[in-house]
Amino acid sequence: MESGSYNPFQVAQSQFDSVAELMELDSGVRELLRQPSREYHFTIPVHMDDGTVKVFKGFRVQHSDARGPAKGGIRFHPMETVDTVRALAMWMTWKCSVVNIPLGGGKGGVVCDPHNLSMREQEQICRGWVRQIARDVGPFSDVPAPDVMTNGQHMLWILDEFETIHGGRFPGFITGKPVGMGGSLGRTEATGYGAVFTLREALKELEIPVGETTASVQGFGNVAQYAVELYTKLGGKVVAISCWDQADKVSYTYRKKDGVSLEELRGISDKFGGIDKKRAHALGYEMLPGEAWLDQDVDILIPAALENQINRGNVGKISKAVRVILEGANGPTTPEADEEIKRRGIFVIPDFLANAGGVTCSYFEQVQCNMNYFWEKDEVITKLDSKMTAAFAAVSELARRKKLYMRDAAYVIAINRVAEAVKLRGWA
Repeated sequence: MESGSYNPFQVAQSQFDSVAELMELDSGVRELLRQPSREYHFTIPVHMDDGTVKVFKGFRVQHSDARGPAKGGIRFHPMETVDTVRALAMWMTWKCSVVNIPLGGGKGGVVCDPHNLSMREQEQICRGWVRQIARDVGPFSDVPAPDVMTNGQHMLWILDEFETIHGGRFPGFITGKPVGMGGSLGRTEATGYGAVFTLREALKELEIPVGETTASVQGFGNVAQYAVELYTKLGGKVVAISCWDQADKVSYTYRKKDGVSLEELRGISDKFGGIDKKRAHALGYEMLPGEAWLDQDVDILIPAALENQINRGNVGKISKAVRVILEGANGPTTPEADEEIKRRGIFVIPDFLANAGGVTCSYFEQVQCNMNYFWEKDEVITKLDSKMTAAFAAVSELARRKKLYMRDAAYVIAINRVAEAVKLRGWA
């Protein structure tokens, strides 16, 4: 990690500014889109299990609803900041736009650590969060979803409280719900699978057979696990996985040169994606420092954890063997690192394209809830594949035609669609 001076919102704005300049975007539209439309900051008092009252900080940021209701997750994280939430909301706008679904960008968060909270305490935070924001979110204005350290159970508590407040049933208000309670089949796999669909298309374009590639992954949460699952099904081999160790408060990289076993690691990991190091060692995994995932001699790097993971301080560690970076996480690469990656000619599948499978499937869930008719899993995955493949093809075609970096090409398409909506509405 770089020093505390890293500000994800400044990164998001600088990425936007450089592309807005490239597009010669109108100054009014530029000013409107480089900042959030609305922000909500609030406190959530919770009666803890030990009888004390603890007050948690909560946020909801709506970046743009020009193309449709704001859409974005709610994350629980002890280091959460409003600038992280602002950046993620902005990236959600571009993510929905680049895959061409009729939604805008939003994001929410609570400063807390679920590792240290009972389920009852987590439920109180969820219900308290929506009580503070219930008038400003809803199926036609702002649709939340799970994110870092939140899951379908959290979403259901939030939905239940929202429905109690408004006196009705509004399953389309929130996505990522458990299947059978308005959730969509395929939603769990969607972000990881969607990323690998774009990777498959990139490798085709680069004329690299998937079966001859190796990968190193950062993260072992939902996105990473399903990316590894589909990538290995397609014939690829993952040789290293890095993840956070809650007990030691550091990351470790688990390496097996002949290929990691996903099922093996799933069997020794907790619900947050933390791997039991003693059991991993017993299964023959080498245990390396956390950043070692970055310097492996592999064809593909998959950062699928948090933002600011490939930065000025460590970009030089990337092996000369690396040909593709698939950004499963949001904002994993800083602009300074991006320049070096660009210079080296590594093919990047940018975050808001690569990980748009989650929001695409969330959109499918919303559609199914509003119709009250649910699709089979194969249909969901087929539709997801179709959306991700089409989005990748459009970005790649523009990148080749205009000789643009993939990230810039994705931004041009996404910003152009939102700017057009802003103009058509008469906002600028």
